[in-house]
Amino acid sequence: MPMIEVNELTKVFRKPIRGNGLSGMVKTLFSRKYDEVRAVDGISFSVPDGEIVGYIGANGAGKSTTIKMMCGILTPTSGSVRIDGVEPYRKRRQVAQHIGVVFGQKTQLWWDIPLIESFKVLKEIYQIPDADYTERMDFLGEVLDITRFLSQPVRTLSLGERMRADLAASMLHNPSILFLDEPTIGMDVLVKEKIRLAIHALNKTYGTTVVLTTHDMTDIEDLCSRIILLEKGTIIYDGPLTSLKNRFGNLKTLTLTVPADILAETAPVLSPEVSLSQEDGFLVLRFDADAIALEQVIQYAFRDLRAMDMKITDISIGDVVKTILEQQEAEHAEKV
Repeated sequence: MPMIEVNELTKVFRKPIRGNGLSGMVKTLFSRKYDEVRAVDGISFSVPDGEIVGYIGANGAGKSTTIKMMCGILTPTSGSVRIDGVEPYRKRRQVAQHIGVVFGQKTQLWWDIPLIESFKVLKEIYQIPDADYTERMDFLGEVLDITRFLSQPVRTLSLGERMRADLAASMLHNPSILFLDEPTIGMDVLVKEKIRLAIHALNKTYGTTVVLTTHDMTDIEDLCSRIILLEKGTIIYDGPLTSLKNRFGNLKTLTLTVPADILAETAPVLSPEVSLSQEDGFLVLRFDADAIALEQVIQYAFRDLRAMDMKITDISIGDVVKTILEQQEAEHAEKV
């Protein structure tokens, strides 16, 4: 049986229709008119034990709403969620013993007491045996590098330190499922790398199932083999990361350092299959290597564009997701 089962899950929020001005506000108090917003619209998927899944989409796509229903914080309008066979919104306390949750901008730690005291409180809440607590603290202290600031009050920690502490707090009771909602938001590159390594270590050591929402595509490429892509409350892709990339062919990007007089608007054109753009002081070429040979494009870059330096990269998952979402937006606009 899958660890997480989501079946035809829907969440509709009702918002009162507000009038303008003071009289409109007064009328709203007695009005029964509402706008309905379908934040999640009939989605279904399952996640087996030990998998790391990227749950991604644009702002307002319904990611956080889904996570909150899977945690039992919100009750679905229709459909169902089961965590190891149990509906979380019906048996929150039972499910809470088996899940850990990290919301990027919300902490579960006590602000004014030393971090270690927050962990001791959580130890008692989850009734963690002394031996298990010691083992977990040793492991989390090493992989998250939190030992040096355990004695500091949480309010004195930097954002990166607090997020690592929050991740440790969510893992203290050894949950079988970890929900991470924007866990690396606002962090620098080094802290993000530490958190990614920690998530890998937790998954490898304890077989922890991870559901990750993020706008940082490096998180997705480093951690996830499968992604679920959400748009306007519906799933538009669910499958392997590699298959999603392959849908767009063998796309490559050449980032060139060129003389100042070489501009994308006036540069000689090699082929309609090769697009040129100016980005951050570089000349960027994008093309499908199955449609035009890479060697031909490189020769063109040095001969016609007088390239002084070059970087070649395959299409990123960020480019793929951006392209899919732009296509979806265009389709919605045509229907309207």
